[in-house]
Amino acid sequence: MSAIVAIVGRPNVGKSTFFNRLIQRREAIVDAISGVTRDRHYGKSDWNGKEFSLIDTGGYVLGSDDIFEKEIDKQVELAIDEADAIIFMVDVESGVTGMDEDVAKLLRRVDKPVFLAINKVDNPQRAADAVEFYSLGLGEYYTLSSINGSGTGELLDALVKILPETVAEESELPRFAVVGRPNAGKSSFINALIGEERYIVTDIAGTTRDSIDTKFNRFGFEFNLVDTAGIRRKAKVKEDLEFYSVMRSVRAIEHCDVCILLLDATRGFDGQVQNIFWLAQRNHKGIVILVNKWDLIEDKETNTIKKYTEKIKESMQPFTDVPILFISVLTKQRIYKAIETAVEVYQNRSKKVVTRKLNDIMLPIIEHNSPPAYKGKYVKIKFCTQLPTPYPQFAFFCNLPQYVRDPYKRFLENKLREHFDFNGVPVSIFMRKK
Repeated sequence: MSAIVAIVGRPNVGKSTFFNRLIQRREAIVDAISGVTRDRHYGKSDWNGKEFSLIDTGGYVLGSDDIFEKEIDKQVELAIDEADAIIFMVDVESGVTGMDEDVAKLLRRVDKPVFLAINKVDNPQRAADAVEFYSLGLGEYYTLSSINGSGTGELLDALVKILPETVAEESELPRFAVVGRPNAGKSSFINALIGEERYIVTDIAGTTRDSIDTKFNRFGFEFNLVDTAGIRRKAKVKEDLEFYSVMRSVRAIEHCDVCILLLDATRGFDGQVQNIFWLAQRNHKGIVILVNKWDLIEDKETNTIKKYTEKIKESMQPFTDVPILFISVLTKQRIYKAIETAVEVYQNRSKKVVTRKLNDIMLPIIEHNSPPAYKGKYVKIKFCTQLPTPYPQFAFFCNLPQYVRDPYKRFLENKLREHFDFNGVPVSIFMRKK
C-alpha cells in the first residue's frame, strides 16, 4: 500500500497544475494507460523509485468565498487525519493571506510532515519575496513554479525521504472491501452477512487505519471483509462531502484485492460512485457492482434491470466487463450471490495463462486482424506473454510498438476477455519491442 500525500491550500494557488505535473511525470515513466482518467483529483506518482498516491483537494471546493473558507477547513482537517504527508501550497504573487494563516494554524498543530510550497516563483525577485512566508510558522519552505516545473525536484526529494516504505499485502487471505458513497447501505450489507453467518473466526483490527477486518468463511472460501463503513464519523466533516468519501475510499481500495462497490438504486451510478469505480480501476482491483435498495424501485417492468445495467455500462466505458448485481440488503435478496461473485472475480484477478496456450489462441487472431498500418509501416506481432504481476498484465512483442494505437489494444483486451474470462478485472496491455 503506497503512502498518501495531500495537496492543500486556498483556491487558485496552482494546486491542480502542480498535481497534473506530477501525474504526467508518472504516466511518462510507465506505458500510457488506455482510457481517460475520469477523476482528476486523485492519481499515482513516483519519485526516485518511491510510489505514492496524490490527492488534490482543490477540485472539491465549490461555492462563494465564505463557503470556500468552511470547506477548506474541513478538507485540511481530513487531509491531516488521513494523509501521511501534506503539501501546503501558497502563492508568492498574493503574499500571505488571511486564509493562508488559517490553514497554517491548523497545520501547526499536527504531528505529520508538512511541506510549505511557495508557487509561481519564477525569477529572483519573487524568490526574495518568498521570505515573508516564514511568518506562517511552518519553518523551511520550497519555492517552485508549477507551470514550468522549476523547484519541484527539491520538494519531491525531501518528500520521498520521509514517506513510509510501501507495505506489501500482509495478510495471505484475500481482502474484499465494501466501498461506496455514504448511506448506500454498506453497514447494513456487512451486518446482514455477519448476522446470519456462523463461521466467523475473529474480528481483527485492520492495518488500514480505523477499518475492521472480519475473517469470513463461506462456500469453502476464506477471506477478510474490510468494513470501511464503520470508520468513525467526524463531527466536523459532513458525510455528504465528496472529498470525504473519496479520501476514505483511497485507503480501503489500495489495501484490498476486490472492491464490492455498493450503490443506491434510487440515486444511480452518479459522479461520486463513478469516482470510486475509477479509483478501483486505476489501482487494478477486482470490481463487483451491487445495486442496493432495488426493492424501492417502483413500476418495474420486464426490461427495467436490462435498461439500468446498460446505463451503468455506458458510464463505465471502455471497461464494461464488470458483474452488476441487483440486491436488497433489507430483504437479504442476492447478498450471498454477491459474495460468491466477489470470490469469482478474485480468482479471475489471480489467473495465470500459460504462455504457450496464450500464443496458440492469440497469434491466429492477430494474423487475421493485424494492427492497421501507420504511415505506410506494418506492425508484426510475434509473441505474447502474461507478466508476473498480482493482476493481469500482458506484453505483446512486435517490430514497431510505438505504432500500435489504443483501439487495437482494446481489441486485444476484448479477445483475451473472450477466451480467458477476466470478468470484473482491469487488464493492461503493453506493446514491447521484439
